[in-house]
Amino acid sequence: MSVENRKVRIGIIGCGQIAQQHLRNYREIAQAEVVACADILPEAANATAAVFDIPNVYYTAQEMLQRDDLDAVDVCLHNNLHVSGTLAVLERGLPVYCEKPMAGSYRDAVTMLEAAKKHEKMLHIQLGMIYSDETRAARELIDAGELGDIYHARSTGFRRRGRPYVDGYGKPPFVQIQNSGGGALYDMGVYHISQMLYLLGNPVITRISGTTYQKLAMNEERRRAAGYSVEELAVGLVRFEAGLTLDIIEAWAIQLGGMEGSSLVGTKGGIRLSPFSFHRSVGELDLDAETDLHSARYRWNKLHGENDLYANSQVHWIAALQGRAQLLPTAEIALNTMLISAGIYLSAKLGREVSAEEVRESAVSTAIPL
Repeated sequence: MSVENRKVRIGIIGCGQIAQQHLRNYREIAQAEVVACADILPEAANATAAVFDIPNVYYTAQEMLQRDDLDAVDVCLHNNLHVSGTLAVLERGLPVYCEKPMAGSYRDAVTMLEAAKKHEKMLHIQLGMIYSDETRAARELIDAGELGDIYHARSTGFRRRGRPYVDGYGKPPFVQIQNSGGGALYDMGVYHISQMLYLLGNPVITRISGTTYQKLAMNEERRRAAGYSVEELAVGLVRFEAGLTLDIIEAWAIQLGGMEGSSLVGTKGGIRLSPFSFHRSVGELDLDAETDLHSARYRWNKLHGENDLYANSQVHWIAALQGRAQLLPTAEIALNTMLISAGIYLSAKLGREVSAEEVRESAVSTAIPL
């Protein structure tokens, strides 16, 4: 029986914190069935299998991948393991769903996308915010031409004090560059930057400038225990072809009470995503509009069937595997998100603006073997 006519059988590699959220999502999808999980920590694999009623448990990914009944595999490993996990699955001839960011380095993200094309298998990256009601509303206005020619966008992410582990949440690998590859940009910035790239049509990047900071005090005992080695704040400016620009600020910790949400502006109108609002001028009138996204979501679902196709990243993944939806270009968007992050890191290191080509040429692998 083809996958179009039955539940999609999923295997999951990695049973840590993020895997628990993936599994909760799969449990809500009638067309999905998680049949196997693997983790090098037996206690993590066993506990996860018990909570989510997963019938087959393995302590290496390689052993799980010997199964002949998997339709796809979900990679929930630390960032610098994403490339090795993804390659192992693709080489087994299976599609991959990978947690964000795409990899621990731009070079490894390129390798993943090239491998997916070589093996002619789908590669889907978890970019959760492109399925939000705000993104859907913005897409509708953009597609209707209500913004005119978009020339600038802003990507913002705010936590007053939310650095993993040192501020109480998460585990040390989140703040260790040898495991994570980066800090606020890789953890949360990926959501906001990818959201903007999706709305902008994933434009061609030409130049990037930016810098990163690790300035605020933290619990020193936890700093030492974690080996904290990533940024808590990143800022940047991205230039695209045709004069389009994007400015970025992403904070794990900053001495502010909040920030405006991400936004896009064009020649006819502008959008702020959170809280959602639409702005335009007609004659001498400057108009500011809000809308009922809850009612809009009801109509998107009832009139267009979007709940079964785009409710979240995993609903979309299962729909694409079953041939009910064309997979959104999340791997390509995630790759450009990696290019922007790598460009900010390189610009911070060199103290100047860098070209996209410089970033590509300087990129190195940070892969950890599976």
